[in-house]
Amino acid sequence: MKRETRTAVYDEELGIEAYRFEGIIQPFPNHFHEYYVIGFVENGERRLSCKNQEYTIKRGNTVLFNPGDNHTCTQADGGTLDYRGINIGKEIMLELAEEVTGSRTLPGFSRNVIYDEEITCYLCPLHERIMNGSREFDREENLLLLLSLLLRRYSRPFGECIPECRREIENACEFMEQHYAERLCLDQICRHANLSKSTLLRAFAREKGVTPYRYLENVRIGAAKKLLEEGTLPVEAAMQTGFSDQSHFTNYFNSFIGLAPGVYREIFMKRNETGGREHGTN
Repeated sequence: MKRETRTAVYDEELGIEAYRFEGIIQPFPNHFHEYYVIGFVENGERRLSCKNQEYTIKRGNTVLFNPGDNHTCTQADGGTLDYRGINIGKEIMLELAEEVTGSRTLPGFSRNVIYDEEITCYLCPLHERIMNGSREFDREENLLLLLSLLLRRYSRPFGECIPECRREIENACEFMEQHYAERLCLDQICRHANLSKSTLLRAFAREKGVTPYRYLENVRIGAAKKLLEEGTLPVEAAMQTGFSDQSHFTNYFNSFIGLAPGVYREIFMKRNETGGREHGTN
């Protein structure tokens, strides 16, 4: 079987992260990200579920996730996944969208899976330049040309891509986002949302695509990522973000992000040494 390899690089000038997975068999549970994801399947076939829609993604497909798009995927062909992707935070996307469209408004991808060879012609060279540590400005050219095509062909206002949430569910989310570092129980969340347990669970899953507990774990992982990027040790990041122990934290982080917390931290610790941030695992 092909050896599993995971590599990630952060391009500080562009403010985006590029990563590559090769020989991956790991399934990814239902989760979401706080940033935009633009990914490309180089080999393998996977079943992807995103916002209650089912897809089969395979070689040549580009996947597009908005912040908050809940999704899960598993291998479908008995083989492994080769995949490359870039992550773009909301603040960076806002700047890029203004540069491309002239309007300082967050875009939203209208489709999650596409097959577009012209998109690939910009995405793959951009990814390669970042992974190779290039400092040439063709990286920025490819990024702007890529987003120009994506926004013209596959976008709509970001607000239209977010399911409408009842005020009670918004209250529950706000409570978890403010108290994620604490040991929470379902009763607390229900009291804050003013809903019964059964009503909260049904309504939350319908509106958000995940359970309240899964939402809380995503919030915690997002906060832990920021701490690791700042150099916080994994054991301290686990304690500061409400995980019961480091083993629990490591397992969740790896299943959501595809990298161990220590490896993710090391990517950012290499910044002063290389001008970029890179690490590979086998």
